[in-house]
Order: sequence, then structure tokens, then C-alpha cells
Amino acid sequence: METLQATFFLFVFVPLVNPAPPRQQESLQFYEYDTDVSMGSLTQQDYEMRSKDIRKDGTNVSLDTSLILQSDDTQLDVPPTKDTNLPTCLLCVCLSGSVYCEEIDIEAVPPLPKETAYLYARFNKIKRIAASDFADITTLRRIDFSGNRIEEIEDGAFSKLLLLEELSLAENRLVKLPVLPPKLTTFNANQNRIKSRGIKANAFKKLTNLAYLYLGHNALESVPLNLPESLRILHLQYNNITTITDDTFCKSNNTRYIRTRMDEIRMEGNPIVLAKHVNAFSCLRMLPVGTYY
Repeated sequence: METLQATFFLFVFVPLVNPAPPRQQESLQFYEYDTDVSMGSLTQQDYEMRSKDIRKDGTNVSLDTSLILQSDDTQLDVPPTKDTNLPTCLLCVCLSGSVYCEEIDIEAVPPLPKETAYLYARFNKIKRIAASDFADITTLRRIDFSGNRIEEIEDGAFSKLLLLEELSLAENRLVKLPVLPPKLTTFNANQNRIKSRGIKANAFKKLTNLAYLYLGHNALESVPLNLPESLRILHLQYNNITTITDDTFCKSNNTRYIRTRMDEIRMEGNPIVLAKHVNAFSCLRMLPVGTYY
């Protein structure tokens, strides 16, 4: 009879001394510019943001939100630029319709997923916005290019964005305004180099939903014409405005006209003495902020 030999194997489970670190998380900072009113809550795929006013000292408020990057666990040693061949959602953070491309030194608008509704590309080195950048992205509702180096916006760059409600071009180098999409409720072009000749006479006339208009810290010599009735907040502080007329805010041929929705006009830091133009404010519920003597 053959002898059966049993072979025993001993398995020893030894816990790892140094377990693998969890997926790296990155804290992103979101900033808002020169807006004194709350612009409401976004949908569940975005974040609740409350806009704050930048005063002359440049104070702002940041909101830290920890997000998990949709990429591998390896962090880039060199900040990516427009020459990086990475897909947009590895270069930026894509989160359920929102794309965050902040402080990564890009020099052009990256290709966006077609379902993008909110684009945040603040604090980069973008110099130009082309019409092709948003030609196929008709779902956009908010765009923020604050803190870039934008000098030129190609004609028609925003013409197909029929759902766009909020647009910020604050802290750039613009000398004129582009044609704006019709459903804007908030437009921020604070801290640029815009002069009055850089704003067309009917630039705001057809924007019947526009409620918040920020043009402070520019080089305007006069108040823009044909401001829509929907306007609630108008910031024109620290420009070069020297005069206004009886038709700037009111209607000289209608003494009963009241601009009921206008809540705030800021004109401090301009050379104009507002007390010399009393009839210009007869239709307002409150006087503009500025110098009266």
C-alpha cells in the first residue's frame, strides 16, 4: 500500500505597515467680484455662492470646497498650459455640468464637454475669447473669466448662448464690450479699461432680464445709454464720469415716470458733482451714492 503523504501549507496574513494613502484631494477656492447682492442658489450639481462687493481695497471672500479630482493619483509637477495635451476633465475639474479651470495658467478656453452649464476659468492667462470657443456649447448658464488678461473678444463669441444668465469679465484688460446674450441677468465688467466709446448705444437696451450691472473701476466718461427697466443694481464707481442728463435714468418728457426696480446706483469716485443734476434723479426712489458738494 502506498503511503499517502499530506502536505500542509501555512498561510500567514501580515497587515501592511504602511497602507496606501487615500486618493488625494485638492481644496479649491472660489471667488466672487464686486456684487452686493445674492445671485441665488445653483442646482444640486453646483455650489451655493453668495456674491460680495469688492471695495477699493480689493477685499474679497473665498469659499473653500474640497473636491475629488477626476484623474489619477499623480499630481502634476508643472502647471499645465494651453499646450498640455490632457483632456479637459483631467486638466480641470468636471463635476456634473460644472467645469472648474481655476489658477492653472491656461492661455485659451479649453474644449468643454457639451453638457457644460457652469464654467469657472478664473485667475488664468487667457488673452482672447474666440467665437469657436462656445460654438457648440449652447447649455451654458454661467461663465466666469475674472482675473485673466483678456484684451479681445471675437464678434459673436456669446451670440449662441441663449441660456446664459451670468457673465463675469472682471479684472481683465478690455477696452470695449462684446455683444451680450439676451437673457443675461448679471453682467460684471469691473476693473477693466473700458471707455464710453467702447459701449454701443444699444448695448443694454434689449437685455430685458438684466438686473445687476457692474462697470466700476473703468474709464467711462458718461453713464451708458438705454439702461433697461429691469435694472436693480448699477455700479459705476471710480470712472471718469463728468456729466449726466435728465434722460440718463428718468424721462424728461414724463414727470410721472418712476423707475420702480432700481435699488442702488453707485457713482462715488467720479469727478461729477451730483447736486448739479437734481432732475436726473427725480424718478428714483433713492439718490445715487456719490459726491454732492
